[in-house]
Amino acid sequence: MRNFQHFNPASLAQATTTLSSKPDAWVIAGGIDLLGEMKNGIIQPGTLVNLKTLPNLDYIKFSESDGLRIGAMATLAKIEAHPDIRKHFTVLSQAAHSVATPQIRNVGTLGGNLCQRPRCWYYRNPAFHCLKKGGKECFSVSGENKYNAILGGGPVFIVHPSDCAPALISLGAEVTVAGPRGKRSMPLEKFFILPTENPLRENRLQAGEVVTEVHVPPFHDAGSSSSAHRSVYLKVKERGAWDFALASAAVSMETNAGMCRSVRVVLGGVAPIPWRCPQAEKTCMGKQIDEALAAEAGKASLAQAVPLGKNDYKVEMAANLIKRALLMCSASSASPR
Repeated sequence: MRNFQHFNPASLAQATTTLSSKPDAWVIAGGIDLLGEMKNGIIQPGTLVNLKTLPNLDYIKFSESDGLRIGAMATLAKIEAHPDIRKHFTVLSQAAHSVATPQIRNVGTLGGNLCQRPRCWYYRNPAFHCLKKGGKECFSVSGENKYNAILGGGPVFIVHPSDCAPALISLGAEVTVAGPRGKRSMPLEKFFILPTENPLRENRLQAGEVVTEVHVPPFHDAGSSSSAHRSVYLKVKERGAWDFALASAAVSMETNAGMCRSVRVVLGGVAPIPWRCPQAEKTCMGKQIDEALAAEAGKASLAQAVPLGKNDYKVEMAANLIKRALLMCSASSASPR
């Protein structure tokens, strides 16, 4: 591992200035993903900018008028256990709980979970100079592609590894980033980019920028007795213990008198970005969801899937996850949103 400097900024401005002025500077928060990349020789930072020394970036705030605000340094353990998140944003609590092990959730941060790099073994293996690392070939196309993308792939076929991202997108979350030019916000759904836009990157962070906050908007009719908000996160793993998603589904739904009034469906583990499923949403809108309709929504969402050869199992798996999540959200016994 290359020798590096460890910088503890006293302010956010100091952190972003250092990041923008040093091309080989990298952010370290929990360090779960970054240290693995360094040990594997994928990146060789000259300076690590430690965000743990910055004050007031680990907050969780909730109000019915403003919704939910989470600082980027809030740990996944803190998110999964927060009573307001468990009560009102079940999908996010479940997603955070599904990440890795308790030890990692005690250290891993929300910002890190959203910005982590892909887990494709060709990318992670220093012996392969793949397209994702600036090479000329995505080896997964004709190689070992059991875990790779079936939607939105090309020219590289990574899958986005975050569990919290699909959950937050299903809630209509917005992300705020800060850099040398100040702060800017955008829908979290627009934060991630496909390989067709830039095969070397996964998000829209510019030089010197860091994620500072995620905001989930409030319910528009929280006081209505006829409406119900429910959400769920389902994840299939190869192992029962610590593992990334083979496929996952995040669904957030508002019902009124038993009818689907609004719904967001987002898949994880099947595409280079958290994959929004407008086909499923359109299928459900204005209808009472039963098993047949939920199955139709799942099937419609995977109609454009293009398996690579060893990952075709993901098509049926993802469709069934959507079906199960929709039925759970529409059932009277489901947890609140």
